[in-house]
Amino acid sequence: MHDPAPRPASFSAPGPLRGRATVPGDKSISHRALMLSALAVGESRVEGLLEGEDVLATAAAMRAMGARIERGADAAWRIHGVGVGGLLQPETALDMGNSGTSTRLLMGLIASHAVTATFTGDASLSKRPMNRVIEPLALMGADVTASPGGRLPLMLRGLCPAVPISYRLPVASAQVKSAVLLAGLNTPGITTVIEPVATRDHSERMLKGFGAELSVEQDGDGARVITIRGEAELKPQHIVVPGDPSSAAFPVVAALLVPGSEVTIANVGLNPTRAALFDVLRAMGGDIEFANRREVGGEPVADIVVRHSILKGVETPVESVAAMVDEYPVLFVAAALAEGRTVARGLEELRVKESDRIAVMAEGLRAIGARVEELEDGLIIDGTGGDPLPGGATIAARLDHRIAMSFAVAGLVSKAAVTIDDIGPVATSFPGFAKLMTDLGAVAA
Repeated sequence: MHDPAPRPASFSAPGPLRGRATVPGDKSISHRALMLSALAVGESRVEGLLEGEDVLATAAAMRAMGARIERGADAAWRIHGVGVGGLLQPETALDMGNSGTSTRLLMGLIASHAVTATFTGDASLSKRPMNRVIEPLALMGADVTASPGGRLPLMLRGLCPAVPISYRLPVASAQVKSAVLLAGLNTPGITTVIEPVATRDHSERMLKGFGAELSVEQDGDGARVITIRGEAELKPQHIVVPGDPSSAAFPVVAALLVPGSEVTIANVGLNPTRAALFDVLRAMGGDIEFANRREVGGEPVADIVVRHSILKGVETPVESVAAMVDEYPVLFVAAALAEGRTVARGLEELRVKESDRIAVMAEGLRAIGARVEELEDGLIIDGTGGDPLPGGATIAARLDHRIAMSFAVAGLVSKAAVTIDDIGPVATSFPGFAKLMTDLGAVAA
């Protein structure tokens, strides 16, 4: 996990950003590829896996429960699975580092196995509540003893056989949905998740790809009803992980904001449950083109060509929140440079991410001269019309990788230096971020 010694950094753009770049593999797909490969019988091969700290925490946990996972000299990962129901008792606590996805999805996997596991995490993850996942897993029979507030460290004792449930998500959450579906893999009978608001569907796509009996239908109210038949037998797969759209968001916004820029980000996943940011940026006037559209492993992929644009403020669509929840911090930076006012609401989920992303972004943007009003569920931002921000502040990123990268982008369009107090947490999702930005023409100090 990232070095606890803070590593301050600042980024600037002496000229346009230009060139072609590739972002790391999709984090959501990488986590799920490792988990499902570890539950398949036989050897799966995964190319393009994100080798950030969050995903490596998932790999370490699956190894601790019996899977054989190796990275080849060709950078492909080979996973020999134990089969559904075959997870072994881990000998030590599972250290999740900063990864909420690893924690919540693995809790689901373990809930229907006769395994007891203790989950620990870093200071940031240990502040994040797990009750949303604990509640449905308890209904299935898992016994969870958590720290106060439903936080880590926590101990989960799985039940085998677990009890199939029909669970309606009270809040849109792909992680909660996925945890229940993964628990359902080793549960006799049919487990159902009802999703009133659609969230990222990587779990459904990949479960089907591995051979699980899964169906998705709509009920009379328009909710997605997802059912999975338990005691599944998963078949090994060859998976090519597309570039992560959440990581692509940072060079995309940077190219839109830095005058004269033209950048191509190759091989980016454009799953419609993930790519709403690009729709919003286009609605703001962003010159964004999707070239070489194709499908890889059941996921839509394209090269994103981005050119500098004068953006206009918008009211972001509340119905798109789930499809761009992780991209709001960098969207706030784009809004701070746009013409007119941007209003973003319906973002309560951002208060319980790696940090309170609404409060931290509001505080940081104000510190570098942006005009921001904080709402309970979002922000109102009055942009500069394309003029640089004053800058000249040190930002407390609160161990949050997306906050750190967002203010790195803000530094490219500020008159005075914007210093991030610690760039280290960026390694959780985008270990090559600084090199990618400097290869495109930014300067890091």
